[in-house]
Amino acid sequence: MTPRLAPLAFCAALALPLPALAAELELLMFEQPGCIYCARWNAEIAPEYPLTDEGRAAPLRRLQLRAPLPEGLTLDRPATFTPTFVLVADGAETGRIEGYPGEDFFWPLLSALIREAEPPPD
Repeated sequence: MTPRLAPLAFCAALALPLPALAAELELLMFEQPGCIYCARWNAEIAPEYPLTDEGRAAPLRRLQLRAPLPEGLTLDRPATFTPTFVLVADGAETGRIEGYPGEDFFWPLLSALIREAEPPPD
């Protein structure tokens, strides 16, 4: 489920702090050798990812596209191309970004997925 946000929502998503999360989040990155968009993500995002609010909220775990899925992970459907980013909460998929749309779009999309992963308090 990739959120479709209007351009103004992208700007708003960048300005909002991420909520404190009760679930343990993790961002899975499905990649494969020779993927030019994976290389672009590695150049543009990877160095700063662990230093960001998003990176602290959802640490990155890299997986090979064709490798078996590790135990304890439940996806809505398999990743079919690279890169595919799957946000999991306590091992279960809560959302995904298929492809790499560039850093201007990646951060707001990821921020929205992280916000949606934690339901609002009653």
